[in-house]
Amino acid sequence: CNLISSGVAAIFGPNDPMIGAHIQSLSDSLDIPHIESRLDLEPDAKDCSVNLHPDPHITGKSMRDLVDYLNWTRIAVLYQDDISLISLQELVRPFPPKNVQYLFRRAENFTATLMDIKSRGIYSMIIDVRPENLTAFLRAILQIQMNDYKYHYHFATYDIEAYNLEDFQYNFVNITAYRMVDSDNQTVRHIMKDMEKFQPFGQNILNRTNVIITEPALMFDAVYAFAHGLNDLQRSTTLRPANVSCEDEVSWTEGTSLFNLISMVDFYGLTGNIRFNEGNRTSLKLDLLKLRQNFLEKVGEWSTNDGLNITNHNAFHDFGTSNITLRVTTIESRPYVMMKDNKNLTGNDRFDGFCIDLLRTIADLLGFNYELYLVPDKKFGVENTSTGEWNGMVREIIDKNADLAVAPMTINYARESVIDFTKPFMNLGIGILFMLPSGMPVKLFSFMSPLDVDIWLYVLAAYILVSFTMFIVARSDGAKTSRTKKSRRYTEPQTRVLLYNLNIFFKLSCQKQLQSCDLNPKAMSTRIVGTIWWFFTLILISSYTANLAAFLTVERMITPIESVEDLAEQSKIAYGTLDSGSTMTFFRDSKIETYQKMWRYMENRPTVFVSTYEDGVARVLQGNYAFLMESTMLDFMVQRDCNLTQVGGLLDSKGYGIATPMGSPWRDKISLAILDLQEKGVIQMLYNKWWKSPGLTCNRDDKNKEGKANALGLANIGGVFVVLLCGLAVAIVTAVMEFCINSRKHAQTDRQSLCSEMAEELRFAVRCRASRQRPALRRQCSKCIPGTTYVPSAMDLPQENGIMQMLE
Repeated sequence: CNLISSGVAAIFGPNDPMIGAHIQSLSDSLDIPHIESRLDLEPDAKDCSVNLHPDPHITGKSMRDLVDYLNWTRIAVLYQDDISLISLQELVRPFPPKNVQYLFRRAENFTATLMDIKSRGIYSMIIDVRPENLTAFLRAILQIQMNDYKYHYHFATYDIEAYNLEDFQYNFVNITAYRMVDSDNQTVRHIMKDMEKFQPFGQNILNRTNVIITEPALMFDAVYAFAHGLNDLQRSTTLRPANVSCEDEVSWTEGTSLFNLISMVDFYGLTGNIRFNEGNRTSLKLDLLKLRQNFLEKVGEWSTNDGLNITNHNAFHDFGTSNITLRVTTIESRPYVMMKDNKNLTGNDRFDGFCIDLLRTIADLLGFNYELYLVPDKKFGVENTSTGEWNGMVREIIDKNADLAVAPMTINYARESVIDFTKPFMNLGIGILFMLPSGMPVKLFSFMSPLDVDIWLYVLAAYILVSFTMFIVARSDGAKTSRTKKSRRYTEPQTRVLLYNLNIFFKLSCQKQLQSCDLNPKAMSTRIVGTIWWFFTLILISSYTANLAAFLTVERMITPIESVEDLAEQSKIAYGTLDSGSTMTFFRDSKIETYQKMWRYMENRPTVFVSTYEDGVARVLQGNYAFLMESTMLDFMVQRDCNLTQVGGLLDSKGYGIATPMGSPWRDKISLAILDLQEKGVIQMLYNKWWKSPGLTCNRDDKNKEGKANALGLANIGGVFVVLLCGLAVAIVTAVMEFCINSRKHAQTDRQSLCSEMAEELRFAVRCRASRQRPALRRQCSKCIPGTTYVPSAMDLPQENGIMQMLE
């Protein structure tokens, strides 16, 4: 009030929020322009006040954008004053994703607070402490040894360049902060050069780094804004000093005009563009600085219009790697990671496998050391849908107990939302592992398999029908049955029987493709029947022969399932996945009806899940179980065990990657190394080493590649010999029966005893070199009529009859 009574045109400051609010109220009532450069707790529109300090909501949003860019998920926020919470509250507005966790701590004791954060495994921090205490905080970081590459500190101060950071430059610790004064700008350099000319002797306006801090820079811009407004007012009117006092409460008549002109200024000052809207500063631009080995480097910009723009992404990932040891978590999974049999080995020498060779190659390429350890719960990592907690290697990465997770770890959306992955080093999908189906059991009568039982019955019926048809047609044709009276030696019934028998023999000759049949029909009708029968037997026998090769020479497999749809539609064969793996997550989160049905089946039967791949393979070999697993692991198991096979195709397409914590500087470096190794063929060489090395794979007969059929064995065509033997047996029995019947008939005719007649007939049959025609037996008996013995001559049948020719 004493200053106002002396006649003032404007009021600058103060920095204290409580006093500033009181002066702001006073200036509003007296219409004296009030120009501030402090953090305003209530950034609402004022009647006669402007503020050059950034709005606290804008400050908080700039930090939120940086957190999003760095993919931080677990952040510790340290503050000293409650006023700081006004800006920091923007970190949680709007509400962050569920995977992002903030820990707010009042930093009263820096050492104790940092120890607590270290014990919690939090590596990302936002620091908002008083400027005079910042040096002590940096010293506490060094004492607790939280100054390596894993930690990232973002300071809320705009004057990070004013502090000594030499102790942090060579430990690769990540330190970032925004600044308002762009010392690289030509306008700023010109202003600072002029300021050096007017600084008092022995008092440096600039600090030891030749950089002006934010508070005097804002005050400079505040005075400059007042000068612009005052100059514009003097062009239109003569300015008179204010003659007001706190007691009279009489406003300054020119104060409103001066304030309006100050509110409309637009110029570039030390802190950037100066522009106001309703008393608050707009068009703010902040430079993002990051500590490098030699200096603080500008790596990006943040503005109210464009947000965060990173101009040097490599600054967050490009750093020295010498003498750095990374903790790498892994899990046993053949052939990716395996424990050697030698119990005397220690450290990294205990491990072997594809992933171990890959990690060793990448480490040699990037120049870092590593320390391997097995994940305690022996799980890859899956999210608990009810609690949102993760387990396995994913949890190790989230808690930053490990810097890398090197294993056959599938990249999926759920994991990618909480951790980072490198470029995939191997592409794969989900396949079905099943026990190789057994061959179809060989039957004795396998030669009958090419034709169905119904077809065999139809052939028999056709044979009888055609034989009967030819008999009727031949009987009805006079050319077939005419005989001369001289040669009529047989009665009509005898001729009919012989004719039918010979028709049957003709059909058999045609069906068996016998070319020596002397029975040839001459009439047109019987020839048509014979021709059709020949055509029928030709097609039938050709089809039988072609199909017989497939049935007897190719091993047929009994495959109960051929696709994932077959597996889902049946219930006899159980199926499951690896517990707490990406395959289980795939079925759990799938929107495809078939996979949803399979997940319901597995969810209701927890016993179908296995803890390791080896357990899954063992269950498959026991039978009636299908294991759903990654195709690369499936291929490895199939190559090692010939009793295993893959059923159907792949269910999806995905890849294996190396997991890193969110925002880890190693992700891009390892990704580039993986791409380089893929282009050089190193990864393919490692794959061939562990999957297809000679001596490690089983000898599997690939019949499709050989193009050879299996040789027929007795088990395949033994039935033909059985039929042959049965036919011979029937023929012998029939011959014996005919022999007995004929012998009895002749014995009655010749009045001989049956035994004598059979002896004579048998003697004639075994006399191989005797006459082909059996002579008449000359018998003497007391009851025989004397006279010459009749010897039947050859039958004299008509030559034009083919059937009679056969009889003759």
